[in-house]
Amino acid sequence: MNDSRNGKPEGALPRRTLLGGLAAAGLLTLAGGGCGSSGGSGGPTPTPSPSPTQGPAPEGRETVTVEVPAGMDAPPFNVPRQLTVPAGFGIQVFARVPQVRFLAAAPNGDLLAAETFRDRVTLLRPDPAGGAPASFTFADGMHAAHDIVFHTLGGTTYVYIAESSKVNRFVYTPGATSGAGRQTVVSGLPNASSPELQGAHGHQLKNIALDRNHKLYVSSASATNADPADVLADPPRAAILQYNADGSGMRVFARGLRNAEGLAFLPGTEDLWVSVNQRDNIPYPYDDGTGRYGQIVPEYVDNHPPEGFTLVRDGGNYGWPYANPTPDGPTGMDDMPFEADAENNPGGTVADPASFDRITKGIQAHSAPLGLLFLQDTAFDLRYRNGAVIALHGSWNRTRRVGYKFVYFPWNDGLNRPGAEQDFVTGWLDEGSQTFWGRPVDMAVAPNGDMYLSDDHSGTIYRLYRKPGT
Repeated sequence: MNDSRNGKPEGALPRRTLLGGLAAAGLLTLAGGGCGSSGGSGGPTPTPSPSPTQGPAPEGRETVTVEVPAGMDAPPFNVPRQLTVPAGFGIQVFARVPQVRFLAAAPNGDLLAAETFRDRVTLLRPDPAGGAPASFTFADGMHAAHDIVFHTLGGTTYVYIAESSKVNRFVYTPGATSGAGRQTVVSGLPNASSPELQGAHGHQLKNIALDRNHKLYVSSASATNADPADVLADPPRAAILQYNADGSGMRVFARGLRNAEGLAFLPGTEDLWVSVNQRDNIPYPYDDGTGRYGQIVPEYVDNHPPEGFTLVRDGGNYGWPYANPTPDGPTGMDDMPFEADAENNPGGTVADPASFDRITKGIQAHSAPLGLLFLQDTAFDLRYRNGAVIALHGSWNRTRRVGYKFVYFPWNDGLNRPGAEQDFVTGWLDEGSQTFWGRPVDMAVAPNGDMYLSDDHSGTIYRLYRKPGT
C-alpha cells in the first residue's frame, strides 16, 4: 500500500435552475431514471485482497489506569484516568500537543502530528527512557494543516500534508527533523476565504490518500450542513477529487459525500474506503399522516442518518444532500438504502434515492467518524491485524451523547468488507453524567507495533502498547 500513516514500507511506503444545474453537472439521476451505477444494489464489488495470517480472535478488553509520565500531568491528568483497552494492553500519555489532530508514523519511529489550529506539523521523537518525546517543528506557515501521508515515488519518499486550501509535499529524509523541498502540488481548494463562501465553510479541513498507481485523492467536504449549492460548485464540494501525484490532471472521482474525513486504501488493493460524517438535524422523511413530515423530530434525529464507512467507486454518487442512508430496512446497518431528503428532495421529485450508491456499513448517527486506519500492513498486534480502526470524535446534537471512542471492524475476507463494529479503546465519555474528557481523532502504528492515538480535546497523544508477557 502506498498510502501510509504507519511508517512501514511495502515497496512504496504503506498511509440557473436547480434541475438544470444538476443535470448539466451530471450530479444525479432524475426521479424514475437509471444511472448506470449500482443504484440500490449495494455499490461496487471490492477487489479481493490478501490478508495476513491471523492469530487467535481478540480476547476481550480490560479497564486500566492511563500511565502519565512526569511533567505531563496537566488536566485532565491531574487526577487518575481510566480507559478500557484490548486485553493485555497498556496505555500511556506519550505527548501533550494542543488540539492535536491527524498523525503519521515515520519509518524510523518518529511521529508526525498536525497541530491544525496552530498551522504546523510537529515531529515527535520517542524518548528511549519513556519520558516526554523530543519535539521539532517539521513544517509550519500553513493554514489549518490536517492530514499527513507518506508516499514513495521514483525512489524519493515524500510527506504529503493537506492544508485547508492546498496540498503540499516535502522530501523526507530518515532522521531529519524538518521537511525539505516544499512543493505546493494542489492549490485553490475551497475554504472559508473562497469568495463565494464569504467566510463560511463548515468543513474546510482536507483529508488525503495516495494509491499504488501514484494518484492523489483529496476530500473536499461540504461547506454546509445540507445545501445543494455545494454540489453545484465548480469543482463540486462534498466530493473526492483525484490528481496525479504532482497535482496535475484533476478530475472528480466521486460525489455526494458530505464530509469524508478518513480516506484509506485497503492494503493490497485499489479499493478506496472512507469514513463519512452525515448531515445534522435531518427532517422527518415519512408523510405518514402524523404531521411530522419535514419536521425536526428529536427521537428520529437521534439515530438518523447513520454515519458511513463505505467503499467509494470511481464515478460513484453517495446521495448527499438529496438522499440519506437509513438503517430501518431489512439490511440494518449493512448496504443501507436511501430515503429522499424532505428538505432538498421532497418525495424523491428531484432525484431517485435508488439511483445512489449504497453506504457499505453504517455507524451510529452523530458519532462523527474521523481517522480511518487499516491494520493489515502494519506491525500492530496480530490478533487485530486483519481489520480497521476508526476514531469516533463524538456527538454534539443528540439527546444523549455517543461516540468519544475508537472502534474496530474485523475484516470479512470472504466478502471483503467490514464485519460487526467492536469497541476498541473507550472511556472518555461518562455515560451516566454525559460528561467527557477526551475526543478521539486519529491513529497511527509505529514500526515497533505501538499504536498512537490522538485526542484534540485534551491535547494528548496516547501510546497503546502490548504488555510484555501477555
